[in-house]
Amino acid sequence: MTVDLTDQAGAVRPGEELNVPALDAWMKQQVPGLAGLPRITQYSGGASNWTYRLQYPASSDPAGPQHDFILRRPPAGTKAKSAHDMAREYRVQKALKPVYPVVPTMIGLCSDESVIGSEFYVMERLAGIIPRKNLPRGLKLDEPTTRRLCINVLDQLIALHRVDAQAAGLSDLGKGAGYCRRQIDGWSGRYEKARTWNVPSYKRVRAWLKANVPDDVATCVIHNDWRFDNVVLAADDPTRVIGVLDWEMATLGDPLMDLGSALAYWVQADDNALLQATRRQPTHLPGMLRREEVIEHYLSRSGLGARVDLRDFIFYEVYGLFRLAVIAQQIYYRFHHKQTRNPAFKNFWVFVNYIDWRCRRLIKQARRG
Repeated sequence: MTVDLTDQAGAVRPGEELNVPALDAWMKQQVPGLAGLPRITQYSGGASNWTYRLQYPASSDPAGPQHDFILRRPPAGTKAKSAHDMAREYRVQKALKPVYPVVPTMIGLCSDESVIGSEFYVMERLAGIIPRKNLPRGLKLDEPTTRRLCINVLDQLIALHRVDAQAAGLSDLGKGAGYCRRQIDGWSGRYEKARTWNVPSYKRVRAWLKANVPDDVATCVIHNDWRFDNVVLAADDPTRVIGVLDWEMATLGDPLMDLGSALAYWVQADDNALLQATRRQPTHLPGMLRREEVIEHYLSRSGLGARVDLRDFIFYEVYGLFRLAVIAQQIYYRFHHKQTRNPAFKNFWVFVNYIDWRCRRLIKQARRG
């Protein structure tokens, strides 16, 4: 019996249903040849944007149009459009597709909120494997294959950083030079606003980051949320990346800041129990590169190794960890003030305390170096 390892959606969560007749009418304007009504399912998670799968009945014509789609929309009650800008996310992917083929094909953007109650966009579904906290049951990779998967994912990040933003029509995606300093100032301010009594001030960490901000090594398109669970792997070769998802935070910025943010999620096999409990990607598997190997590989392949060594990279590691602490604290702040009752957020403050310790440990290492 063949096991389907591709990523699957489940039942639509109560209160998050779509207006099927209105959506179907809009879809049939975008894709000629669709027939019947779509079967709608929803992907788990959705703390940021809600993601649905739309499956139309198969056409009798094998060469007919694609009938399997993904719909992305902001969560209900969203007030800050800038945090869930569907038009921006759609535009970024549409512009990148010709020069960065692993971006899904865009189908259409709908700014008419009367259709489903919010702005949304639709893209093709990439049928493949998404490596989440653990690989899907039934998928076992040996050590050399796991290493190849790891390197291929990193090489896709390097390929993104080589994209010519101007040629892609994305030269206005960010504010340009000074990205590193803007990020330190911006995340520091966000932490102040989200701080609660049971987490540290991060004053030492923030002061060190501010005093050690480097000049931008480059300005390029960065993903800003690079993780294994944002890539799609080929079902017939789970080391080959066929898609990169979740472009809502993409911008123009420093590529090493992008790598530093990615490393904050990198939990390896010998990390302590607290880190293991927060792991959300399979970087613990035998064959996965260790953090220092990730940095070495990136610097070597990207050509930036002549400008930055491992000791210099500590700044980007501390930045990535501090940024993750702010994100965790913003979520915990909502729980602390009873804006959400999700019990999964109850102990986020412990993790925020731990990251402060880990940042200060890295800073001591930098001073010794």
